[in-house]
Amino acid sequence: MRKAILTGFIIVAMAAVAHWVYQRVNYVFSDDARIASDMIDISSKVSGWVVEFPVSSGELLQKNDVLAVIDSRETVLKLQELESKISAMAADYEGRQAEIVMVEQQTTGALQSAQSQLALAEASLAASVSELEFRASEWQRAQTLRERRIISQHDFEADKSQFQKSQQGRQAALASVATARAKLVEAQAAQSQLVVMERNLARLKFEQESQVAELARHRIDLQDRRMVSPLQGIVDRIFIDPGEYVQPGRRLLMMHDPENIWVDANIKETEIRRLKVGQSVDVSVDAYPDDVFRGVIEKIGHAATSQFSLLPSTNPSGNFTKVTQRLSVKIALQQRDNLLKPGMMVEVTIDIRDNDKAG
Repeated sequence: MRKAILTGFIIVAMAAVAHWVYQRVNYVFSDDARIASDMIDISSKVSGWVVEFPVSSGELLQKNDVLAVIDSRETVLKLQELESKISAMAADYEGRQAEIVMVEQQTTGALQSAQSQLALAEASLAASVSELEFRASEWQRAQTLRERRIISQHDFEADKSQFQKSQQGRQAALASVATARAKLVEAQAAQSQLVVMERNLARLKFEQESQVAELARHRIDLQDRRMVSPLQGIVDRIFIDPGEYVQPGRRLLMMHDPENIWVDANIKETEIRRLKVGQSVDVSVDAYPDDVFRGVIEKIGHAATSQFSLLPSTNPSGNFTKVTQRLSVKIALQQRDNLLKPGMMVEVTIDIRDNDKAG
């Protein structure tokens, strides 16, 4: 009887050892694993009093649900002020445009008139110069004839008078040319005023564009004061209460998408060579020991987890103890009735039989 019991015990032990060996040869195990998800921090972009905060911890939110409303009274008043200022600048701009058109028409007509008057005065001057030259020659001839007593005193005085008149006519023509040139310069100066007016108009346009940009910035500020959920997710933690004053960058709450989860498993470096992307994984969750979840290896880390430690291990004494390092493996996992929560501890069993056969 004892012999039979001993024999049975040995058979059971050998079967257990054989099963253990089979498992270790065909599977990779790890209990250093947990459920992970993208934990999203929702922070304020603006400063102000929180007037509405309708969410609570653990609540399931839909995309674009209101998370918080920050006091916007000052922003609304600033928007009204900017809109009024832009309207006034637009009216001023149109008025200056009309003024430029009017001044351009006036100065163009004045310039053309001044140019015509100058041309007429210069023509009159040329005629008076010719007349003076003719009368000067006639006066010289009259003087010669008078000395010879060929012409009468009356004719002599007439030639003299005509010569003097032609001199006066040339002086008058010179004065007319000077006056016409002065009017032309005045008309040209009036036209140069258009350049100044156009530059002032361009400056007003730049100021208007600056105010429009400021208006757009305040509209964005107004939108940012009504904070909405960027995705469908669960509120994990709340960091403020209604009525608090927040500054830009102040964290309001933390949330995650319950459908976007995976397993972060730390696998020994001695076993990482047996893994590849696409291998199937059985995931046992500590919270649900009777259920097995199916997963697939999605990514294998390229650095040991020790490399990301804030306090790296040093060896100042010179005594070295070799420690097996671990590499992170990401395992894609399907959610089931929202049972899986970020941070839950799990155990993974990775089937490596197909990989070993391929190798």
